Amino acid sequence: MKSQEKSSGILYIVSTPIGNLEDITLRALRVLKEVDRIAAEDTRRTRQLLSHYGIHKPLLSYHEHNRRMREESLLEELRGGRNIALVTDAGTPGISDPGENLVRRAVQESIPLVPIPGPSALVAALSVSGLPTQSFLFYGFLPSKPPARQKFLLSLKDCPETLIFYESPRRLRSFLEDTFRILGDRQVMVAREMTKLYEEVYRGTVSEVLQELGEEEIKGEVTIVLQGSTLSAKMEGPAIEEALELYYREMGLSMKEAIDRVAEELGVSKKEVYRESLRVKRKVKDRTREESLLPGKNSGESPGERGT
Repeated sequence: MKSQEKSSGILYIVSTPIGNLEDITLRALRVLKEVDRIAAEDTRRTRQLLSHYGIHKPLLSYHEHNRRMREESLLEELRGGRNIALVTDAGTPGISDPGENLVRRAVQESIPLVPIPGPSALVAALSVSGLPTQSFLFYGFLPSKPPARQKFLLSLKDCPETLIFYESPRRLRSFLEDTFRILGDRQVMVAREMTKLYEEVYRGTVSEVLQELGEEEIKGEVTIVLQGSTLSAKMEGPAIEEALELYYREMGLSMKEAIDRVAEELGVSKKEVYRESLRVKRKVKDRTREESLLPGKNSGESPGERGT
C-alpha cells in the first residue's frame, strides 16, 4: 500500500470561478499549469478559463454521462504516476457534481488527493443572504418531478437550520410555489448568475419573491437560501430553559435581561421565553432552599462533624 502511495500521481480537486474569472487563487493557477492532465466537466468552458490565463494542458471531458468510462482511464493514469487536476463547470468539484464519484474511487485505491479550495456558490450565497449562518443544510438539486420534490420538502418542515438549494431557472417558480404551500411563507433569498455581469438577488418572503419575479423568464444558475423552521423552537423548552439559566443564574443577568437575550439569540418570542422563565425561577428558588437545608450550610460544621 505504501509503495503504491509513493508511485501514484496526485488527484488535485481544483476550485474554479463560478462566474468572474478573477475569482481564482494563485495556487489553483500554478497547479493547473503543473499537472499532466485536466479532467473537466465541460472542456469548452474550462478551455476559456485556461486560455484567459495562458495555460495549455491536455483536457479530458469527465461528466455524468461518461464518468464510468472515464474513471478507469483517469485512475490508470494516476496509478502510473501522472498528476491530474479535476475541475467542474464552476466552483468546487464534487459538490452536486459527478466529481464525487472519482474522489471516492481515488480514496478506495489510496491515491493521494489534494484540495485546492476556492469559489463555491452555496457559501457565496449564504454569506450575503442575511439568514443565520451558524447552522445550515445543503441539498443541491431536489428531484425535478413535483411529487418527489414536494415529498422531500415536507421532510424538511421542522428543520431549524438554514436550507440551501440549487435549482434550474425553468423550475424556480414551481419550486417556490411548492415551498410556500408546504413550508409556509418564510424568508428566502434567490441569487442568480452570482459574480457575473448580470448578477441578481431577490430577497423577502417566499410570496414576495414570487410576486417580484412575476412572469419574468429567469436565466442562469440559481442558488436558493431559505429560512429554517421557527416553529420547532416552540418545542424546545429545555433549550430555552438552559439558556435562561446560563444568563440568569450563572452570568448574573436580571431575568428581564436574560429573557431579551435568549429571545434574540434563539429567534423565539419573548412570550415563549417568559413562560419558561417562570419555570426557571421556581427551579432556582427550590434549589436555593434545598442547598440551605444541607448539613453545615448555616452552622459552618461539616457533615462529618455532626453527632460528635
